[in-house]
Formats: sequence, structure tokens, C-alpha cells
Amino acid sequence: MRSIAILQHEAHQGPDFLAQCLQAQGWRTRVLRPDQGDAVPLNARDFAGLVVLGSDHSVHDRLSWIDAERRLLADALAHDVPVLGHCFGAQQLAVAAGGRVCRNAWPNIGWSRVWVTPDARELFLGATELQVFNWHYDTFALPPGARRTMYGTHCLNKGFRLGPHLGFQCHMEITEDGVRRWCESGRAEIERHPGPAVQGWQELLRDLPQRAQQLQRHAREAYRRWGASLPRPPFIVAGTV
Repeated sequence: MRSIAILQHEAHQGPDFLAQCLQAQGWRTRVLRPDQGDAVPLNARDFAGLVVLGSDHSVHDRLSWIDAERRLLADALAHDVPVLGHCFGAQQLAVAAGGRVCRNAWPNIGWSRVWVTPDARELFLGATELQVFNWHYDTFALPPGARRTMYGTHCLNKGFRLGPHLGFQCHMEITEDGVRRWCESGRAEIERHPGPAVQGWQELLRDLPQRAQQLQRHAREAYRRWGASLPRPPFIVAGTV
């Protein structure tokens, strides 16, 4: 039975809540660290689906594993293997699908409100807007054939859908503990990059349990719907999230 491959690139940017949701749906997951030397698979069809997480790197960095990931995503697009991209992962998916990635007008770090497009609201329990967590410097243009799912004030394209594939510029996969670890590791980075879309330490952590819980409520539905697009059957479901 095929598993879901999760491509992770940073210790503090793991699958976290996403992994919990996929396991609750009955899916096996296999985490790979291409940045640490794990070989990037050649054939997307070896997996039921692909997840690509965030990275401190840019998709334009000249690194062999970034190119290998993009070839894998192109193979997934060619053979309808569903892809779920977060931040760097969404940008990788956009480029593989013929879109482009460029620098955003300013860094986007912290919590922000995004609006959900009408034809994407079923992904998020009918919500018209969400509070999401961001940590990015680049942004993607919609690839050909894709439809925007979310948009924001400081970054227009916060999400897109292309057939069974989903790309989120924001981090839907976070947990409360994950945000705390991330903010701790990125404290100096926050201080180096002030701007209208960069929040300070206290604001990043303000009402964190409530913010994380609310985001997870909507992320769970998006992950459920993406998981339902994968070929079945998985192994027996052991519980719920």
C-alpha cells in the first residue's frame, strides 16, 4: 500500500498538525529530508500523494535537491498524483506547474487575516476569512489553470488549487508548540526584518492557544478534503484528531 511522502527541509518546520490529520485518516506517511541528503524519489506514482513543507531556502537557490524536488512535482502533475504544498512547498508546486516566484513587496511574518474566495470556502468549513500564520519573503503567481483560494492584504496570493493539488503560502500545519519553537529560533530574524507585515515577539505569541486551535479547525477540513482525493484504501483508521 502506498504511503504519503512528506518532504521536510527544516527541523522547526515539521508536518506537525498535518501529520496528525493524515494519520487519523488512516494514511501512512514517510518523512524525507532532501536538505540532509535523503534521496528525492524519481517517480511520484510510488506514493499516494506528496506533501512539500516550508524551507529557509528560496526556490531560486541553486541546490540539487531543490531541482530534484521540482522534477518530482512535475512528474506528480503529469500523472495526477495529488500534491499539498506549504509556503516554500507551494512555491515549488507553482513553478513546477508553469508559474513563477518572486520577492514579495515585504517580508510576511506573523498572524494575519486572509479572505477565502467563494469557490474555495468548502475547503474551510464555509469560512469567508481566516487568521493564518505566515513566515515568508517570496510569493508565487498563479500557475496556468490554477484558481486562487485565499488572498491577503500584504500578499495577494495566499493559496491556490489546481485540480487535486493545493498550495498554501501560509502555514496551515502549525501547532502551538511548533510556533513557540519557530519563534524562538527566529527571534534574531524578526529583529533584522522590520516592516508592515512583520510582527514582534509578543504579538506573535499573543492568544497563541486560541489562534492555533482556530486555525487547526479549518486546516483539518482542508486536509480531510485533500486526503479524500487520494487513492484508497488506506490502512485501518485508529482514531480521530
